[in-house]
Amino acid sequence: MKKINVPGFRIGTKEDKKGMTGVTVILGPSDGATAGVDVRGYAPGTRETDLLKSEKTVQKIHAVVLSGGSAFGLEASSGCMKYLAEQKIGFAVGTAIVPIVCSAVLFDLMIGDSSVYPDLNMGYEAAKNASTEFETGCAGAGTGATVGKLLGFDKCMKSGAGYHELHLKNGLCVGAYVAVNACGEVFEKEKTLAGIFDYEKGEMLSSHELMLQGVERNLSGANTTIGCIITNAKLSKTECNMICGMAHDGYAGAIRPVHTTMDGDTIFAMAGGDIPAPVDTVGYMAKEAMRIAIIDAVKEAESMSGLKTYRDLKQQ
Repeated sequence: MKKINVPGFRIGTKEDKKGMTGVTVILGPSDGATAGVDVRGYAPGTRETDLLKSEKTVQKIHAVVLSGGSAFGLEASSGCMKYLAEQKIGFAVGTAIVPIVCSAVLFDLMIGDSSVYPDLNMGYEAAKNASTEFETGCAGAGTGATVGKLLGFDKCMKSGAGYHELHLKNGLCVGAYVAVNACGEVFEKEKTLAGIFDYEKGEMLSSHELMLQGVERNLSGANTTIGCIITNAKLSKTECNMICGMAHDGYAGAIRPVHTTMDGDTIFAMAGGDIPAPVDTVGYMAKEAMRIAIIDAVKEAESMSGLKTYRDLKQQ
């Protein structure tokens, strides 16, 4: 169980363990959070990302939804919108309340029941479950997440979702939530934690070395790492977009290869506070929090569908 200490933010999850998929909802302050996004992967699945461009009119959003289910999982955002509208949270447009909910999805249809995906009801329940305490590992968007798919799904390992926070003495808080469904492997200080696993030989293979040997890939578009930075810093929309770009360095510091043509790597940022802070400071904290959150995601994962985990290998 993880706990959020960034004021004004809550995280909720809902999953279908049999279908092996799920959704995570990150709620900002009720009056909204300044936000940004940076999509680095080349096979993304997203909703309401264009409005986060610095020149667009909307300045604040009310939630970010990270979901399994590939493009089908985008439906979960409507459930989050429904919940927020019932709470009278959103922009008042005439007599209507319109919550602004941005989202990204990952592909997990090969691990469980491909006919099951996060829908409107699951998104609603995840938003309803939002709290300052929540599960990581194989929960929410991390339920069906896997890594190490460079040689195909039959050699991947189980991953999940992770979270980490960093704090400064002046009260600045930066948190990173991420669902790690990468084509590549996850590493820490050059040690591979989870990646390609040869189930016949009972050993791990190096994605890094295989890439340098010119390996042919055979699982296009079945990956993506999606995450969100939350902070109580006072940031502009342009600065939030900058933070997202810096946070992608956290991906590069824990996943290899990263930002491939087979990934839809996406990071959102939500700023909902009034703590003055240099954008470089927040960005570096975001990078480091994201890197550690990715490592947390594989360390917290539990074996599902017969797939090995970091914990399994550690016990050997």
